[in-house]
Amino acid sequence: MLTQEKKAFIEFMMGADVLRFGSFVTKSGRNTPYFVNTGNYKTGLQSSKLGEFYAAAIHDAIGGEFDAMFGPAYKGIPLATAAAGALARNYGIDKPFFFNRKEVKDHGEGGAIVGYKPVDGDRVIIIEDVITAGTAIRETMPILTGCADVQVRDMFISVNRCEVGATPGKTAVMEVGEAFGIRVHALVTVQDIYEYLKQQGGYDEVLPAMARYMEQYCIFE
Repeated sequence: MLTQEKKAFIEFMMGADVLRFGSFVTKSGRNTPYFVNTGNYKTGLQSSKLGEFYAAAIHDAIGGEFDAMFGPAYKGIPLATAAAGALARNYGIDKPFFFNRKEVKDHGEGGAIVGYKPVDGDRVIIIEDVITAGTAIRETMPILTGCADVQVRDMFISVNRCEVGATPGKTAVMEVGEAFGIRVHALVTVQDIYEYLKQQGGYDEVLPAMARYMEQYCIFE
């Protein structure tokens, strides 16, 4: 269901040129008529507002029932930072956050982790941008389990593309749930975006392309 909150987030993404329409190639190699690039958030106000959207989703889904937030390099870093700030500011939930380096630092404090250092038993949530084929989460989990014996039960993303993963008949989100026991919470889905464009009008070229793409690659629960 397309709520006012979802409409606001879609308009926010479009206003920041993060949600774009045209012809793009995803990390999974698929040609897609729409693309979400959170790297296009580039102002303080955008970062603050983005953090508020994520913080609201976290608060509504799990409250403060976690110990730390992880933002995978690179795009997850500003997302986790913004979300942590908004959680503390808006809800009084002050939690540590951390992220990884792509290259391990061999001087100074060293290591591949920056920020909070997880300990055994920590409940860690992941803050990411999108899930397309589930490739990124499979790269992320070994990083987290290599830090400590942590529990990862929840992941928050901007957009669920609802696309089939490596297993026919299952989306990447379903696979993540089955493989790692992670619940994925999306601020919006591709269905929400499609419905929003239909309601707005003026997207006569985009809608048929999205419909074809969704029919070919998407699975809706």
